[in-house]
Amino acid sequence: MNVLFDQKQLLQLVTNLYVLTGMTANILDPKGQDINLFQDHPPFCKAINALPEGHARCVACDAWKVKNYTADKGFQFYRCHAGICEALMPLYDKKRPLAYLIFGCFLDGSPIEEQWERTRPLVEWYPGGADRLRDAFFQFRQYTAPQLNAYAKTLEALAAYIQLKGMILSTEQTDLQKLEQYVEQHYMEKLSLESISDALHIGRTKLCRLAKELSGGRTLSFLLSQRRIEAAKGLLVQSSLPVYAVAESVGISDYNYFSRVFRSFTGVTPRDFRKKGRNFAG
Repeated sequence: MNVLFDQKQLLQLVTNLYVLTGMTANILDPKGQDINLFQDHPPFCKAINALPEGHARCVACDAWKVKNYTADKGFQFYRCHAGICEALMPLYDKKRPLAYLIFGCFLDGSPIEEQWERTRPLVEWYPGGADRLRDAFFQFRQYTAPQLNAYAKTLEALAAYIQLKGMILSTEQTDLQKLEQYVEQHYMEKLSLESISDALHIGRTKLCRLAKELSGGRTLSFLLSQRRIEAAKGLLVQSSLPVYAVAESVGISDYNYFSRVFRSFTGVTPRDFRKKGRNFAG
């Protein structure tokens, strides 16, 4: 099944929700992969996701959430791999889930010290030990059951609006659309001509031609770099991640290479871009 996401409209919706409520919402594809709609997360989650092991745990947890959805309808509440509260519900096309709407991360109304003791053994793998995450954990917002129920009902209504406006559609895609969507959803991973060719079942010669069409006459490498740098620009201004962590988050593990590519696209270094962006925002 091919799924098309209207990234612009979906991002506007979840951003507005975050501004109004302080709680993040996001979209997972049918396999449980984050479509990378909204990048801003609580400090605790940012710290975990900044590490390759932590990011891998979060990715695996997202896939587990989708696989283990058992509710009759609406949101299913659970705790993630790090013990943080989240909720998930499918967005259907007839009887098939097209995607999943997820919201979190938060703590429930029980004593926060008790919730920390639940989380502590789950994050002992973190470099330096779990206690390095304690201060970030205590920055999570807590919500009562009535507050969570009200938010869930609001998002259920929003899900109907998303479907009504066709922001998520099941459709047969052209090979060009498949490549564009694949890059959008997987740019943060280690990609190559061979891996993309295998994933999309498109020959390498044709894939190069499609990449040239999408990138305005450039190469697949240029297309991937362009998307990664766009994502990096947002992270540099909107997050406090170190530059090396920003590079890893967008799929470039070599810091020096990331800096060179970033400068070739923007004309400035990542650090200078972050400084100018924050000065402008201030």
